[in-house]
Amino acid sequence: MLTKTYGSAVQGVNAYTITIEVVVSQGTGFFVVGLPDNAIKESQQRVEAALKFRGYRMPRTKVVVNMAPADIRKEGSAYDLPIAVGILHASQQLSTERLGEYVLMGELALDGVLRPIRGVLPIAIQARKEGFKGFILPRENAEEAAIVNNLDIIPVDTMQEAVDFLEGRLDIQPLVIDTRDVFQHTANQYAADFADVQGQENIKRALEIAAAGGHNVIMIGPPGAGKTMLAKRLPSILPPLGMQEALETTKIHSVAGKLGSNASLLNTRPFRAPHHTISDVALVGGGGNPQPGEISLAHNGVLFLDELPEFKRTVLEVMRQPLEERRVTISRAKVSIEFPANFMLIASMNPCPCGYYNHPEKECVCGPGVVQRYLNKVSGPLLDRIDLHVEVTPVTFDQMTETRRAEDSRTIQERVSQARQRQAERFREFPDIHSNAMMPSQMVKDICRINQAGLTLLKTAMERLGLSARAYDRILKVSRTIADLAAADDIRIEHLAEAIQYRSLDREGWAG
Repeated sequence: MLTKTYGSAVQGVNAYTITIEVVVSQGTGFFVVGLPDNAIKESQQRVEAALKFRGYRMPRTKVVVNMAPADIRKEGSAYDLPIAVGILHASQQLSTERLGEYVLMGELALDGVLRPIRGVLPIAIQARKEGFKGFILPRENAEEAAIVNNLDIIPVDTMQEAVDFLEGRLDIQPLVIDTRDVFQHTANQYAADFADVQGQENIKRALEIAAAGGHNVIMIGPPGAGKTMLAKRLPSILPPLGMQEALETTKIHSVAGKLGSNASLLNTRPFRAPHHTISDVALVGGGGNPQPGEISLAHNGVLFLDELPEFKRTVLEVMRQPLEERRVTISRAKVSIEFPANFMLIASMNPCPCGYYNHPEKECVCGPGVVQRYLNKVSGPLLDRIDLHVEVTPVTFDQMTETRRAEDSRTIQERVSQARQRQAERFREFPDIHSNAMMPSQMVKDICRINQAGLTLLKTAMERLGLSARAYDRILKVSRTIADLAAADDIRIEHLAEAIQYRSLDREGWAG
């Protein structure tokens, strides 16, 4: 007897429906075909133990499980449930005509209890797209799948519950969540707030400009100056996540298995801070079955690289293309997978190995040439993609003990959102451009026009401060963002003057 059940394979951030065909016939042996990995091949032991524990029998004849299409690699233990149900139906221990209406996924414990799986959200999206009535899955994953409407989400704790539901002996009400209502009530809630930061007004201003224009930032300063503390608060002033952005972000975290159990839609912008020992693959993504890396997990949020010169140079260089294209493509012999990677890069670094070069009070003990070699660890092409260079100085005792509460994140966020709305109006005819930082060079010339006084100031600044040619476009983009924050139609001379301050590493005496 031939039985068909339906599962799903996740590649990149998309899912593909897998038809699991089971035949029980004369002969002996258990065979799984259709490019399964070792975890699927080992499912025989889990399925057999679960069936016996629940009072069913494993056929002692020949069992063939075919996973079609056979040219897509299937990985993981999530196919245990559809294989077990298929065997029960093919061996006439399960009688139902509803198998074709549902996608089934779940890992079986030896006692038939279902364990949670990863990639549930893209599977649910694909199931709805292909017209399935519902999705039977472990209870811990149900809230994540319930983000998708017009699909019956059937949460079960055990294989027995799934069997009873399919046979009609158990009535399980589909889990329904009003995603928009939950999202609106919980969105934009961050633990860290700029109101907690005393002093550092110039750095807060720089981060506000970065958030308003989507600019990348590097902070240079001595240990303990507050670089990490400020970076952690940046997501709280970015515009609130839109519904579509939240869905994209949740999808990536679901595929990577980062949502945890009973998780629903992500409602805050991600903040990722990988350690400097991270490998190239862990940062950009990859592996045998390509998984998203840290830059994709930071999609629609912030990627924070603390102590930038300590990262391996090869790791930093692989970021250059994703920073420009806002996506990363991972190619293998048989498949090419694209992960979105539209993130803001925030980097921090000490000015030298000892940390006190240019410090107002402490003396740098690094020898001649040491500072230069340390700064040169960060390549010019990477710095070329960072718009704002900010020098962070330590907070004084008087500033730390000040009782006046600083401006909170919500207030700053309102100004940032207004500036982003101006940019959305400006770029409404360009669907791939959402912020000033994404403007190509030609568009910068058309949009960021400055008057004769501005040209004179910019020329003088570039000559006197020794600014490199690459600083020109960056200064114009940042000055356009400053003008947007001031609700100004034109770039004025004070906007240019402020933007010029944020090119520290282009000056002679820094990166040379």
